[in-house]
Amino acid sequence: RWVLRHYRRGGLIAHLSDDLYVWTGADRTRSFREWRLLRQLRAWGPPVPTPVAARYQRAGPCYRADLLTAELPVRRTLAQALQQAPLPIEAWHAIGQCVGSLHARGVQHADLNAHNLLVGASNDIYVLDFDRGRIRARGAWERAVLARLRRSLLKVTRGLPAERFAEVHWQALLGGAVTG
Repeated sequence: RWVLRHYRRGGLIAHLSDDLYVWTGADRTRSFREWRLLRQLRAWGPPVPTPVAARYQRAGPCYRADLLTAELPVRRTLAQALQQAPLPIEAWHAIGQCVGSLHARGVQHADLNAHNLLVGASNDIYVLDFDRGRIRARGAWERAVLARLRRSLLKVTRGLPAERFAEVHWQALLGGAVTG
């Protein structure tokens, strides 16, 4: 089975259309950049979708883009999992290890949040949405990625029982990120 991803939000002309981007060349389209990054990540082994095909459609000085990936065995996002029940400490550690393994390879996820992490029944973790991701030298951006994830977790658990996300969970995630 396949998953088709339409690119939405962003771009220089977002006020005119949610899915139009300024044309800067075929190699620079969001779909092809993500396709190339996912291929590299799959070769390294992190748990990300397998890219199948990418395309763009020109529309004058703009374009629309799509990416087709193989379906992952897990569909439950971290945000959904936290809505349903608390996660065991081992799951938080596994999330950290997953993020840490990406950072160890220099992979910067531009939008790491509770909706872009999938959690399986056995604490298997997958990462989605690499359309603005890139590989770069390790540095301060890693802290910024983790800070973005923390803000997302605080947002999705606001109003939920305290055991859904607490400092102990964040510390377990950070501990996994260091060893990942």
